[in-house]
Amino acid sequence: MSEGMAFADFINRIRAGDDQAARELVQLYEPVIRREVRLRLRDLRLASRFDWTDICQSVMASFFVRAAAGQYDLEQPDQLLRLLVVMARHKLTEQVRRNSADRRDYRRLEERDPAYLDQRSAAVPSPSRLVAGRELLEELRRRLSEEERRLADLRAQGCEWAEIAERLGGTAGARRKQLARAIDRVGHQLEGSGDGDG
Repeated sequence: MSEGMAFADFINRIRAGDDQAARELVQLYEPVIRREVRLRLRDLRLASRFDWTDICQSVMASFFVRAAAGQYDLEQPDQLLRLLVVMARHKLTEQVRRNSADRRDYRRLEERDPAYLDQRSAAVPSPSRLVAGRELLEELRRRLSEEERRLADLRAQGCEWAEIAERLGGTAGARRKQLARAIDRVGHQLEGSGDGDG
């Protein structure tokens, strides 16, 4: 089996909710996300408000939900790596913005010892993350309309956008945008209710 075929199978297993594939993905890419966050998280006062595991959990939850909904077209491992790094940067920026708000301004806190960040970074990720990701996916699916769920299911089955448009009508681009907007809408709803991926 070629490397490309093996990666396509890996992504298909993730889309299907395979626990082993999800564990492999976390094992392979969590260190990269951690390194990215630590390189960019230089202010120790901010680091005391959250740690890399918060960002990593948020990135993984977003990725699993969107991958299961068929939002990503990934053909190579380096595409997945770049996607997760960009997601980590966005999640970190969002946390910095949130913690810089007037009432939560982290800059008013005392600076912590650099060893504090290392201690927090040594924490072992909780196995409950996979369960939380599955629950998040179920809630996302519940909030989609019937047509949006059908789109997500077809994408999760590996159907190309042209095939989906042929089955459901419309154009491939319009169907792709419809699903992306639906996932964004539900993601914002979940974030607003405190159940989101941050």
